[in-house]
Amino acid sequence: MITSAMVKELRERTGAGMMDCKKALTETDGNMEKAIDFLREKGLAAAAKKAGRVAAEGLVEAYIHGAGKIGVLLELNCETDFVAKNEAFKTLAKDIAMQIAAANPSYVSRDEVPEETLEHEREILRVQALNEGKPAQIVEKMIEGRLTKYYKEVCLLEQPFIKDPDKTITQLITENIAKIGENISIRRFTRYQLGEGIEKKSCDFAAEVMSFVNK
Repeated sequence: MITSAMVKELRERTGAGMMDCKKALTETDGNMEKAIDFLREKGLAAAAKKAGRVAAEGLVEAYIHGAGKIGVLLELNCETDFVAKNEAFKTLAKDIAMQIAAANPSYVSRDEVPEETLEHEREILRVQALNEGKPAQIVEKMIEGRLTKYYKEVCLLEQPFIKDPDKTITQLITENIAKIGENISIRRFTRYQLGEGIEKKSCDFAAEVMSFVNK
């Protein structure tokens, strides 16, 4: 049986269209690797071929949102300076920078999440599951399932694209690799939010006035 999850995975790995992915899986009895070969043979998996190539050119996109309240710096890489100047590439960089401003990811991919952070998250999820009365033998499976949701919240590549929530940022990049014809990768980003990390003091104006009066 060909599931929607299988179609989604094949689409993410190849950048091919949904119906093409479903057909490829059907033709290969659900074998993922054979389906990728099938799409390549049909010329529909160009993105998969390019994804491993070195991307050392690109641009740094600066995006300011909300009257200067949020700022993002993004380094988006491609293979050539020619593509870095391409309007489609510039539009992609802006869209990803807007995504970072809106969704506030902490990492580019799950590979960047520190192991100690994951262990801390696992322990919280373990306690939550046990407090819900879940049997101990299925708690670990529940933890991994909930970690997948956690990754979607904190990892940029796994977040739903704000302009089209039916696709992830990974899928957005894959589609652009196929369209532009070069490997594209997100190297790093920084997000600034006005006042972030500053402890704002609440001031009782009347008490402040009285303190001067009583001096």
